[in-house]
Amino acid sequence: QVQLVESGGGLVQAGGSLRLSCEASRRTFSNYAMGWFRQAPGKEREFVAGSSRDGANTWYIVSVEGRFTISRDNAKNMLYIQMNSLRPEDTSVYYCNGVAGEKPRFGSWGPGTQVTVSS
Repeated sequence: QVQLVESGGGLVQAGGSLRLSCEASRRTFSNYAMGWFRQAPGKEREFVAGSSRDGANTWYIVSVEGRFTISRDNAKNMLYIQMNSLRPEDTSVYYCNGVAGEKPRFGSWGPGTQVTVSS
């Protein structure tokens, strides 16, 4: 069972930037496509961005395309997402997980990290 721990969230003004990190416990981290999800209050958790196993291919939802960049360091079992030009509607708890397309792969979730964007 992989354990995931997200960090890097915070409060930022609209237009600002944050970089989130996800540490995975599993030594076979590099065997999995990984991604970021988010859940706003009262809404379902949604896929945000995905990375292939080697990081060569990435994909995003339309609303973050061009503003967010997902990356990974397989040697460190780390996944990242650089979020620029943040908007109030990006306010959510952000989670990482393995992905199959835009679906979560692992049954368990980490605690997430809160991102709050003020207008």
